[in-house]
Amino acid sequence: MKKEIRIGSRTLSHSSPVFVVAEVSANHNQDYGRALEIIHAAAGAGADAVKMQTYTADSITIDCDDPCFQIKEGTIWDGLTLYQLYSQASTPWEWQPRLKEEANRLGMEWFSSPFDLASVDFLAGMDVPAFKIASYEINDIPLIRKAARLHKPMIFATGIAYPEDIGRALDTCREEGNEEVILLKCVSSYPTPYEEINLNMIPTLSRTWDCLTGISDHTMGTIVSASSVALGVRMVEKHLTLRRSDSGPDSSFSMEPEEFAQMVRDIRIMEKALGQSEYALTETQKLERGDSRSLFVVKDIAAGEVLTPENIRSIRPADGLHTMYYEDVLGKRARTFLKKGTPLQWELIR
Repeated sequence: MKKEIRIGSRTLSHSSPVFVVAEVSANHNQDYGRALEIIHAAAGAGADAVKMQTYTADSITIDCDDPCFQIKEGTIWDGLTLYQLYSQASTPWEWQPRLKEEANRLGMEWFSSPFDLASVDFLAGMDVPAFKIASYEINDIPLIRKAARLHKPMIFATGIAYPEDIGRALDTCREEGNEEVILLKCVSSYPTPYEEINLNMIPTLSRTWDCLTGISDHTMGTIVSASSVALGVRMVEKHLTLRRSDSGPDSSFSMEPEEFAQMVRDIRIMEKALGQSEYALTETQKLERGDSRSLFVVKDIAAGEVLTPENIRSIRPADGLHTMYYEDVLGKRARTFLKKGTPLQWELIR
């Protein structure tokens, strides 16, 4: 898979800044003005992109209350049918071109998750810069194939995926000549308990499928997203709302704007702190070496006097001979008078 992927005006690679995505999901609460507010909040918080979801309740499921359509897995949506949930959570399609235009005007990329073949066509008509395939759709091969053949970057959430699901999805992309793939470490639990996140799996994703990685983080707080940067992620996706107290299908595990901004700051600090992998001193460290140890005259020494542990010691700073010569200089004699505090040098002794 490609190691450099372009999403709109941004380039993602192993050396690029982390691409931070604000997931709006259902947090608009069916209010267009609120959706706009969230997009503005994302820009103010430092997001690189806004992501939404493109489906209708009828395209993602059917209106049926048989037991298999009822949500009862211990989630925040228990008690609803799938159709009821997606009716509440869907984003009206007529909003999406205008929301994309506003996100772009604010300097952010805008893309979406298609959930059926018609939504792929709709998003293609909007010329989105990438497609995000949700975890629950990673086994929808016709959907993946249709999106992949448009040769836009394919971003896969892996929350409920077995290894064979990931492999099959990537093989489908390759069959369509699309090598632009990003795998997101994800746990489809809302919110995700910290003990289930398994960040150490991120390098495994990268190594096993030879691609760029990211995280779709449903934990509370900033620590997981920021920490994932140390494990090599190039994309961080996090849900954003205006206020959790406003309620809504996804509000309880979403970030508020101030929290999102703190996460972005933490990510940027982590990027700076990681630096380079080669062992080398910074210019500041090189300067600080001047305060390291070396050999000094610590007691006045007359010309011809023998150097002993009493008049020669290893002390700070580093202006004298290296301390590795300590045993070599003991027993030698001073060529001239050596005042206390003199950095020891070979030309001063015989």
